[in-house]
Amino acid sequence: MTSVRLMRHPLSGPIGPIGTFNAFQELANSQEILAEITEPKPPTSSKKSQEVVLAFYEALKSRDVDTVHKILARDLEWWFHGPPSHQFMMRLLTGEQKDSDVPFEFSPISITPFGNIVVAEGFDTSRPISWVHAWTVTDGIITQVREYFNTSLTVTRLGNQSQPSDLKSKSSTTTEITPVHCPPVWESSLSDQIGKSVPGLVLAI
Repeated sequence: MTSVRLMRHPLSGPIGPIGTFNAFQELANSQEILAEITEPKPPTSSKKSQEVVLAFYEALKSRDVDTVHKILARDLEWWFHGPPSHQFMMRLLTGEQKDSDVPFEFSPISITPFGNIVVAEGFDTSRPISWVHAWTVTDGIITQVREYFNTSLTVTRLGNQSQPSDLKSKSSTTTEITPVHCPPVWESSLSDQIGKSVPGLVLAI
């Protein structure tokens, strides 16, 4: 934030060149403040991470191999939760997908950022398959992905519940265990094609 210092002229003597300079200085300061307020703010970490993931899906859809390689880290950490037959992205990125395989399009219906973690969800329109991706973005590069297929996923933030004051006063003679509170911040939306009889997992961030 630019600081503004108002220059007051002496009561004795007319406003001369110094007063004119001060007036220009105040005008310049005012313009700097106006520019600072009106100019677009740089995107937050969540926004940047979301843009990286969006760019990845677009490159994947258009088969832009160069962009995919630029976005994915060379030592990408990959976690897969689901049937081995559903490793569509692994086969696509490693070139193991055969021409006879039924193509699988990753078209997310929702993308939600949580800082450097971005959760994307989608459904296959022709097969009863749902998927959730949890991406970790570091310095504009995807460094980790967790894939979940046909699984209900809940994203939570870990936090300790505060104990009542009367329990704290009694804890001097006995050992108290503080319960862990995991409020959900995101839950997957299951398609009607999938149903709700799927295993549920919790991802703590």
